[in-house]
Amino acid sequence: MTKQYVIGIDYGTDSARALVLDTINGREISVGVSYYPRWKAQKFCKPDQSIFRQHPQDYIDALIDACQQALAGMSPEEIAKIGALGCDTTGSTPVAVNAEGTPLSLTPQFSQNPSAMFYLWKDHSSEEEAQKISSMCKSWRGQDFTQYCGGSYSSEWYWAKLFHMINNAPDVAAATYSWVEHCDWLTAMLVGDTNPDTLKRSRCAAGHKAMWHASWGGYPSADFLQNLNPKLAEVRLRLPSETYTADQSAGALCKEWADKLGLPGGIAVSVGTFDAHAGAVGSGVKPGSLLKIMGTSTCDLVVKSHGGDEKQIKGIAGQVDGSIIPGMIGYEAGQSAFGDIYAWYRNLLSWPLYHTSVANKLSDEEIEKAVDEIIAKLSEDIAKNDVHSRDIVSIDWFNGRRTPYVNMRVKGAITGLNLGSTAPMIFKSLVQATIFGTRRIAEEFAEQGVDTDTIIASGGVAKKSALVMQTMSDALNMPIKVVESEQACALGSAIYAAVAGGMAENVLKAQEVMASEIEKVYQPDTDHHEVLNKKYEYYKKMGGFTEQWALN
Repeated sequence: MTKQYVIGIDYGTDSARALVLDTINGREISVGVSYYPRWKAQKFCKPDQSIFRQHPQDYIDALIDACQQALAGMSPEEIAKIGALGCDTTGSTPVAVNAEGTPLSLTPQFSQNPSAMFYLWKDHSSEEEAQKISSMCKSWRGQDFTQYCGGSYSSEWYWAKLFHMINNAPDVAAATYSWVEHCDWLTAMLVGDTNPDTLKRSRCAAGHKAMWHASWGGYPSADFLQNLNPKLAEVRLRLPSETYTADQSAGALCKEWADKLGLPGGIAVSVGTFDAHAGAVGSGVKPGSLLKIMGTSTCDLVVKSHGGDEKQIKGIAGQVDGSIIPGMIGYEAGQSAFGDIYAWYRNLLSWPLYHTSVANKLSDEEIEKAVDEIIAKLSEDIAKNDVHSRDIVSIDWFNGRRTPYVNMRVKGAITGLNLGSTAPMIFKSLVQATIFGTRRIAEEFAEQGVDTDTIIASGGVAKKSALVMQTMSDALNMPIKVVESEQACALGSAIYAAVAGGMAENVLKAQEVMASEIEKVYQPDTDHHEVLNKKYEYYKKMGGFTEQWALN
């Protein structure tokens, strides 16, 4: 039977999605969405300590549920036409595994130990370790392994999280054979070979988060890591030098997982990658465009054709050959909190609904409905009022600053409050702060020679908030294109799968047929741009003050 369909699996912060895609015309056939129950209950998380862990059983259960939902309306004949599968996940989201490649939290000894679970991308508990890695790169008189990841190392990334686990969970560290990214473990599980010595490691994950670069033979040397901790060097010696782009095959779907998911056995499984990078492909990113994936955080991505020597871009989250489109350099930046800031403010305002006598008078459904309406009502009120340059000014570093120039010690701020300040006014300042963070990133790229003339947006915030998107267009004084697909990341994984399964020649050719169309274009308001320009200057000054305060 001719293979016509592919399935893309996308793991986000809160849920997993499965998308069945037609490779002939790019039509989205069906989608399944499954939320992580342990994560929803905020088990294994301590937000006040920047600890965010996820249990692998959540990932396994969500994978099965999402796939079964996506396939529920398809006939056996249609399912038989599925020829390949691709996966993306959040990252850096690594986990400690034993010699068989089993996450330690799936073993009885460590089943309830957060240190043996996946360290979610936004876990910043390893800030001290990240600073030590950055300092060592500059002082050890050898190769500076941060030169292609912006010049410093982040607590969001692979080695810092492993270093933190070693320092704080010696029992887990003693049982650790290797340290594996979620996207790599997932694909290895699906092909039935989780051996950490031989599983195919993602070029995207290794290059952007683990300081992998071909020029120094792969990952940082064991000699360098030995200076930090012998266990780091031990893990390094078990890592392969080679990594793989997401359009390559990781192997064939094994019978066990074909049966669990209801898919044809033996179909190609593409090498794993990160969600935002897959989303860039699904959104049709090309040279000259900046793709902004907008959800709980943001990832800002640019691709550029090779042009001789690879210029090192400072202050970003990495530049990696083939991390987005094979044969091109992929550049990554982003904001550690975006939609999360809006959710924080919503939760702040809704606190009385849960913790006062009001809670006893309302049903759970009524409370949830009221909470869900908060952002919509705030946005509606803001839209009725003019923008003023002397309004409240906020800083968007509520979860640290990813880019430009990573600094996870900085904090968010709100200034300019008075007795006339209202909830919508504060919310407006938070929206503007997240947009100003976007503008700062775009300017940093341009200042270092990575020019963009188009901004494409995808993700939940881009689809749901006209207020945010119009503010972005006004602040940047550029049109903002919003992609049609609600599942751009899963769509990108499906495109990679089509290439890995031999159903498309390459990623660029596949994008021509399968990438999402543009749903809407926001045009800038010149008057608002002038006002926001002035407010942006206040934002930068306040940011400088806030950063100095955090450092002191």
